[in-house]
Amino acid sequence: MDEALAGSLLASTLRLSTPLIFCALAGLLSERSGVVDIALEGKMLLAAFAAGACGAAFGSTWLALLAAMAVAVGMSWVHGLACVSHRGDQVVSGVAINIIAVGITAVLGAAWFHQGGQTPPVSEAVRIQALWPGLAQAALGWPVLGTVLGDGLLGHNALVYLALLLVPLVWWLVFRTRFGLRLRAVGENPQMVESAGVSVTRLRYTALTLNGMLCGLAGSYLVLAQSASFSQNMTAGRGFMALAALIFGRWQPVKTLWACLLFGFLDAAAIRLQGVQVPGLGEVPVQVIQALPYVLTVVLLAGFMGQAVAPKALGVPYTKER
Repeated sequence: MDEALAGSLLASTLRLSTPLIFCALAGLLSERSGVVDIALEGKMLLAAFAAGACGAAFGSTWLALLAAMAVAVGMSWVHGLACVSHRGDQVVSGVAINIIAVGITAVLGAAWFHQGGQTPPVSEAVRIQALWPGLAQAALGWPVLGTVLGDGLLGHNALVYLALLLVPLVWWLVFRTRFGLRLRAVGENPQMVESAGVSVTRLRYTALTLNGMLCGLAGSYLVLAQSASFSQNMTAGRGFMALAALIFGRWQPVKTLWACLLFGFLDAAAIRLQGVQVPGLGEVPVQVIQALPYVLTVVLLAGFMGQAVAPKALGVPYTKER
């Protein structure tokens, strides 16, 4: 493969995988605690809108990030109120949040900014810039792998590296700490956790809070790093892709990372394949290329949902014994 193409493909893969990684890790924490999170898509969309609106209105990157995380955490708490506190159906609650997110972002966007549901572009000062632009530029002159290192690995913003760093951190949190042990236990046998004197409700709300923070980072990345403004339905099914990656990764952080990178690679390859002539077939239809990541999502959910072993208490409302 040409070095420039390899560097460009690697860079695109990491950029496109970043919101999936944030979102998949959010789902992992929630579902390890026994709470199904179909609402990843809706929370990411609401967070993207909050980041775009605050970034355009106040011109502050940090305020945009905090607003995105606050909105997503708030929706996680609503999900918890419905299905943890009041033992409602977790799937129905998640679907409701997704529907609300699509509607409320369109209505508020049209009412506040009068741009057809979009927000004004955030300024260049608000957008999250590359972390090491000088080092990336210097690496381009290195022999052999200069383009791969410069464009592919060193030319990214802080959120890309944070997403990659969070994978081992979440692994450590879930599998090497007392909190992680209790989190996994409450997803497997909440009655045992309650009998040991640990609150199941508190643990699940803690997991949902962390879940909301990560969904907020995923949504803000779409506006502050990938695009320049919020547009209707800009998440484009990424929340469901993250859920598919989580299932394909069997609720394990590292395996989930590889699944997210696979989705990101397919998305990046689809962009590169547009207009390419295939011998004997002619030009590949753009619609077929754009559908590849979504087709893989359906295949993974259909093929691996039955094989993956989910936490035993996942989706089961917990009633405290008296």
